[in-house]
Amino acid sequence: MQSQDEARAWWKEAVIYQIYPRSFADSNGDGIGDLNGITAHLPYLAKLGIDVIWLSPVYASPNDDNGYDISDYRAIMDEFGTMEDFDYLLTAAHRLGIKIVMDLVVNHTSDEHAWFVESRSSATNDKRDWYIWRDPVDGREPNDWQSVFSGPAWELDEATGQYYLHCFSRKQPDLNWDNPAVRDAVFDMMTWWCEKGIDGFRMDVISMISKDPSFANGPLGTHVCNGPHVHEYLQEMRTRVLSRFDLLTVGETGGVTIDEAKRYANADGSELNMVFEFDHVDGDATTSGNLYDKWGYAKPQLPAVRGIFNRWQLGLEGVAWNSLYWDNHDQPRVVSRFGDDRPEWRVLSAKMLATCLHMMKGTPYIYQGEELGMTNKHFSGPEELVDVEEVNAWHELVEEKGILSAEELLLCFDAVARDNARTPMQWDASPNAGFCTEDVEPWPAVNQNYHQINAAACLADPDSVFYYYQELIELRHRNPIVVYGSFHPLLEDSDSIWAYERHLGDRVLTVACNWTDREQRCDLWDENPGTRLIGNYTTHEDGILLPYEAYVTVR
Repeated sequence: MQSQDEARAWWKEAVIYQIYPRSFADSNGDGIGDLNGITAHLPYLAKLGIDVIWLSPVYASPNDDNGYDISDYRAIMDEFGTMEDFDYLLTAAHRLGIKIVMDLVVNHTSDEHAWFVESRSSATNDKRDWYIWRDPVDGREPNDWQSVFSGPAWELDEATGQYYLHCFSRKQPDLNWDNPAVRDAVFDMMTWWCEKGIDGFRMDVISMISKDPSFANGPLGTHVCNGPHVHEYLQEMRTRVLSRFDLLTVGETGGVTIDEAKRYANADGSELNMVFEFDHVDGDATTSGNLYDKWGYAKPQLPAVRGIFNRWQLGLEGVAWNSLYWDNHDQPRVVSRFGDDRPEWRVLSAKMLATCLHMMKGTPYIYQGEELGMTNKHFSGPEELVDVEEVNAWHELVEEKGILSAEELLLCFDAVARDNARTPMQWDASPNAGFCTEDVEPWPAVNQNYHQINAAACLADPDSVFYYYQELIELRHRNPIVVYGSFHPLLEDSDSIWAYERHLGDRVLTVACNWTDREQRCDLWDENPGTRLIGNYTTHEDGILLPYEAYVTVR
């Protein structure tokens, strides 16, 4: 049973809204979102009720991986504006009571960063050991590691005859965190941003900063995730930087287990506030349809998804804190991936999925457009691909190896490609969805359903997905049980209903969500009906859940 004495914290009670700046709002007519576009829409976010904005990277970058390849941590990408624009955004957000969390990308830099330019200049340069360099083995790469974005994780530098490690793009060389000078430089940069007034960090692939020193052959994740010194380095970060400020910290931790998460996000506060795990968005949640590696098109199955969330809820209870999310810039749209984006069900399905997530224990994250019920796009050919991961997959799986047909991989892209999340925010029904002016081309094409799905339409409809999210956020702010109540799964054998209770003191919150387009029998309220807290139908019929119905009571 949850103790009413659990430590309170603002970041536990907050709702975070992720902005992918390139796709949010274009203020200067170049077809690319920017900082001033975000500032202009702060009143919209304040109306929604969110507490924190997580900004995907806005630092200077050559954009090989859409800003996750940073060439200068203390400068703003030209396309996004200036540091003065950032300062104005920060001030305006704080004036509205909205905090700003930055994306901290320090597993790697761009190969155009001054550090790497020096490092590769010669084998004897003072910054040579700031990155991970190895000699060839039998005239080839030092080991068989494959990068996340396809192909070898090593790139030969012909001038010096050594290979450098890049777990992602070859233009994203990995920093050597075992070098104290690297940690000094990173911590100094973090302090600079904190002193500027930001409110926290989302830490990109932070579980990868400590590599297996053996550099043995094998799967990349086995040797670069949750390495031997990762907790030592994060505790050092906590001591030298994080403990000096009142911050929200969340780590992206690929390959993390529940036991590992208890160390990263432990209640004693020695490392991070919370972590992102990936079990529910990886192949673990599907039962068929994965064709090659991550590329598949099968729908995640309720029993598997529910089982993953329930394990994490129960596993971290009282000892660490959960982060709750359905989608982000690396994941397809939630209503298309987990729900039903057919026009007749999209709104109900989006509300049901939101209820299921926001009533669980942990800090919820909303990805831009999720509050509108935005959907995946359709890929008709390779010319529409923007993301480096998809482009590389097309070259490897279709053109080079012929492992998948063009039609098969396009189906996979429709289901799980990262570009699904990166189409421009749909503000209204004007040309280019109000993201940019009519006379320019947005950096990726707008999803063509923007005439039906957009913020203006949602704001004009009291029954829209937007106002449902607004209500969920208000409930979290007003009801401590939503934040601090212990989690108790229900109906774990059901193939159709996800149900659970939250307990705090003598109060009980009961949640049930029908994941199907068919009516389902549900007797959870037969003996204790409770008081309706929220639901996505106007009325609730005793004993049943209507298609995609979500119903929540408190007693």
